[in-house]
Amino acid sequence: MDVRNCRGCGKIFNYVAGSILCPSCREKMEVKFQEVKEFIRVNPGVGMREVAEECDVDPQQIQQWLREERLEVTEASPIYLNCEACGASIRSGRYCINCKGRMTNGFRSAIQTPHMEPEHKKESRDNPAMRFLK
Repeated sequence: MDVRNCRGCGKIFNYVAGSILCPSCREKMEVKFQEVKEFIRVNPGVGMREVAEECDVDPQQIQQWLREERLEVTEASPIYLNCEACGASIRSGRYCINCKGRMTNGFRSAIQTPHMEPEHKKESRDNPAMRFLK
């Protein structure tokens, strides 16, 4: 069991996964997210500072939602993100499409490498070496 202090309110809670927020603060954060999402929908082209002020949300939290791909900036937006691998401008997430493709191909090729069978050498019964089951 992993017990931690909530980053929002300081209460102790049983941490499972994700952000280090207790269930109550996580629910409040989700309500704030919905409020930000609705504000952006009603006011297209709005800047991050204005969203943060109007919705009473920290700009870093908005940036995190962009990185998590929960929000996306428009083409003409003054807000921009950079790919963490190559630095290209992106609208949401952590990586551009090209870097995502390269990583996917790298993972795929690592999984699909031919599995080489070890050469079997004849073992005698007198050999005291440990044997392993396959």
